Amino acid sequence: MLKSVEIAKQSGLRSKITDYNQLIKLRLTFTVVLSAVLGYLIAVQDGIQWVSLFALSFGGFLVVGSANGINQIIEKEFDSKMLRTNNRPLATNRMGVLEASVFCLILGISGVYILGFFLNQLSAYLGLASLISYAFIYTPLKRYSSFAVFIGAFPGAIPPLLGWVACTGAIDIGGLALFAFQFIWQFPHFWAIAWILDEDYKRAGYYLLPSREGRTKKSAILTLFYTVCLIPISVIPYLLGISGLVSMAIIVLAGVALTIQAYRLFRSCEVADAKKLMFYSIVYNPVVLIALFIDKI
Repeated sequence: MLKSVEIAKQSGLRSKITDYNQLIKLRLTFTVVLSAVLGYLIAVQDGIQWVSLFALSFGGFLVVGSANGINQIIEKEFDSKMLRTNNRPLATNRMGVLEASVFCLILGISGVYILGFFLNQLSAYLGLASLISYAFIYTPLKRYSSFAVFIGAFPGAIPPLLGWVACTGAIDIGGLALFAFQFIWQFPHFWAIAWILDEDYKRAGYYLLPSREGRTKKSAILTLFYTVCLIPISVIPYLLGISGLVSMAIIVLAGVALTIQAYRLFRSCEVADAKKLMFYSIVYNPVVLIALFIDKI
């Protein structure tokens, strides 16, 4: 009997941990934090300050996790209507709104405090701005306009800039170059996802493709346009002296490969090509940041 109770407790604990992982979108949060860490490493000039790097990683993790959780609190009823999200802890009532709200509040406050105390005030402001703009502007706007993707690109582009600011203490041209990469990259990335999930999004009343009609040539041409913009941006770090010729060549080639896939989507308007574009976009972002980091080694 005692063994059965112990097994039930362990099973319940595992389920609760899984629910919290889903609430903060653990894998996505780690990916976002990685881009912040790479932003820091790209900016380093006089050696890595390990305490600062840890504070950036941990504080950034808490802020991103909080924003992701608040997103699910706000979208609780809409998540239950979508196949992709209907098993989330809030959508299924496995977790209450009060519990999730208290948890996210603690994460958000702690994360912003860590960024400000161990790094600098500007880092804390950036962390707070990303949390508020993602959770309280982008999230509710998704139900009203595809312009939400543009708004969401701002908090989405902050992580590498945050990493740069955590190292340098300033928003300068180098940090803004990293911001520009991440900002423009998000349009083909998220529109590829929206293309794949268009029907599922519509179940919840979301219209995230640039054309309200959905999977049309208009949506595809705008996706292609923003993808093409990544190619001239590729030379900016070299012109600023942040990177060398090798990294510039890698980034340009990555942009060309992404553009080719965006063009294929424009030609076909097929979900299969949207999936390939999404895959290419997932690979593109770390390739760019790692290529820039390689020049620092």
